[in-house]
Amino acid sequence: MLALRLPKDIEDRLAVLAERTGRTKSYYAREAILTHLEDLEDYYLAAESYRAFKADGEQAVPVDEAVRRLGLED
Repeated sequence: MLALRLPKDIEDRLAVLAERTGRTKSYYAREAILTHLEDLEDYYLAAESYRAFKADGEQAVPVDEAVRRLGLED
């Protein structure tokens, strides 16, 4: 269960959308969270990976070099 407070203007917009479409406000809140949750997870995973990369002192490799090293040409 999740409870959250929204600014009045957002709450009003959500109420209007729900009224016009015959859906509940909870439906649209859930849809918004599901839509953006994967992006947020990807962002934080990438940020953590980048911090680890920098902390290890690894050197970046250009894409064409990585392709060559991995034998992925053509």
